[in-house]
Amino acid sequence: MTEGPLTSWDPDAPGVLRLPSGRLLRGRGVLKPLPPGPRPDFGVYLLGREPKPLPWESRWVRWPDFRLPSDRAAAADAFREAWKRCPGERVELACAGGRGRTGTALACIAVLDGVPAAEAVRYVREHYSRHAVETPWQRKFVERWTDPSRI
Repeated sequence: MTEGPLTSWDPDAPGVLRLPSGRLLRGRGVLKPLPPGPRPDFGVYLLGREPKPLPWESRWVRWPDFRLPSDRAAAADAFREAWKRCPGERVELACAGGRGRTGTALACIAVLDGVPAAEAVRYVREHYSRHAVETPWQRKFVERWTDPSRI
């Protein structure tokens, strides 16, 4: 992992979320073209089926559309890894459209960064996408995120 601004996202680029600690993550939809600019160093892909291999390091979390992760412990581990890596690497989280599953994962990571679980959906909607976290069960998942062993 390389430290420094050369490995960070442009904070003003589309889809980039700045956490309260200053860490930057990018959310996006994999059905859309890859945004211009640097590629990720690491990605977490929240999809119902395993994605095609990518030219950067990645991790797949089985997560059907409009649902919750199939393996919640694996999702929690992936969220923690993304949070730990984003200070020195370009980390992205992505689902098909970049809203529901991506927003849910970003909200959980915001909780890891210190945002109270009850406020995390609002935080991500305000700073990432107003359409983030699409279903009532995704919101409940984030609200219970304070204790990942309970989700």
